[in-house]
Amino acid sequence: MDNEKLQQLTKKISRQSFGWKFKHEAYFNNRLRTTGGRYLLQSHNIEINPKQYEQFGEAAIIDIIKHELCHYHLHLKERGYQHKDKECKQLSQKVGAPRLCSAVKSYEERANYVYQCQSCKKSFLRIK
Repeated sequence: MDNEKLQQLTKKISRQSFGWKFKHEAYFNNRLRTTGGRYLLQSHNIEINPKQYEQFGEAAIIDIIKHELCHYHLHLKERGYQHKDKECKQLSQKVGAPRLCSAVKSYEERANYVYQCQSCKKSFLRIK
């Protein structure tokens, strides 16, 4: 999937699931590492992690788009668009947008430190 197809998919989901037009840009951002996507408050664009598509397919991208469109539409309507806001939770539930997406890498793969207890010698992974 390329950026043009992602843009068209985002517009389609916005019309079908929300009943509102998506008037900005949706595109892949290779720099995203720990998130499936993000809504940019200044530009109103939506960025999607391409690794989500590579690993989990179009269904995962659709879920991420729905989630980010919740932030998008609520923000533009000057409603509560943050995860903690009641309106955001209600809209997410209404359109079937999950709160989280699947991790591209497991905790073990992302860990860059290993701590070991000096008494029992048990090891603990840590991400910093």
